[in-house]
Amino acid sequence: MSTPFLSVRDLHVHFSTEDGVVKAVDGLSFDVVKGKTLGIVGESGSGKSVTNLAILGLHNREHTTLEGEILLDGQELLTAGERDLEKLRGNKMSMIFQDALASLSPYHTVGAQIAETYRKHTGASKKEARDRAIEMLRRVGIPQPDVRVDDYPHQFSGGMRQRAMIAMALVCDPELLIADEPTTALDVTVQAQIMDLLKDLQQEFGTAIIFITHDLGVIADIADDVLVMYGGRCVERGTKKQVLSTPDHPYTLGLLNSMPTLDGSVDVPLTPIPGSPPSLLNPPSGCRFHPRCAFAEKVSDGRCSTERPKLDVVEGRGSACLLTAEQKQDLFADFAGTRHN
Repeated sequence: MSTPFLSVRDLHVHFSTEDGVVKAVDGLSFDVVKGKTLGIVGESGSGKSVTNLAILGLHNREHTTLEGEILLDGQELLTAGERDLEKLRGNKMSMIFQDALASLSPYHTVGAQIAETYRKHTGASKKEARDRAIEMLRRVGIPQPDVRVDDYPHQFSGGMRQRAMIAMALVCDPELLIADEPTTALDVTVQAQIMDLLKDLQQEFGTAIIFITHDLGVIADIADDVLVMYGGRCVERGTKKQVLSTPDHPYTLGLLNSMPTLDGSVDVPLTPIPGSPPSLLNPPSGCRFHPRCAFAEKVSDGRCSTERPKLDVVEGRGSACLLTAEQKQDLFADFAGTRHN
């Protein structure tokens, strides 16, 4: 097995607020290797973005408690100082944010913003940095990059702004790229182009990618491995094929059964997950999914509401559920069959 480039172990991220402590991430572990993509999927508020902001060191530490271990190529990030993190951000690790228009400064040209990142980390001259910005815009498919380099963000379309964000994120050839729902606001055609671009760039540079999304269709297209989050915890892990073809947790099954399929009958309604995601100010005891779980009553003695299920991972595959393997085989087959038969 390849040595992980990024290793996260027992990560806890808690925020202090006037209403109490928000347990946004509560004991999360995973690895990412170079040249592979880890897809992190879950509903809004599950802790996906909070996790990756912790990796980048972007939380306000005055109001945030961070515990656990984050190793980037052997370097511990949680205890690193701000100066060390600044050297790593944009250089060894970088992030593509969801809203490119909000992330790019409206007061500076796109080229100037890309060039500034390059100059900060390499000490290049203004001309070298401008040439590098043009090269990166060309590489991500911006037409007439030598002209568009002097345009402002509002002069770019949504898809072109996202490409410019990718160019900025990759300008220093980072070894870890975090993509936080970068295709959410884009139409399907542009979304596919962005996905193809990321795959091509990964193949070229051997980058390790974390791709955050709530869309399992996107995960099916880009991920090698999948981590499913719910209520600040990992509820299931495995390869893309394992998680999407044979889900092993009721929440993952619920996500899959709430999606339309090309081969499904138009007369069969989708099966949404009942209820809403939990408040992380006062999360449910035991399994955090149990108030919404269709199978909680199948576990004896009400243990789902009192006992936290362990995430036992064997060769990268595991789920945190108190149902037995035999129960899952019977119950999941019947539940999935209501849609796909």
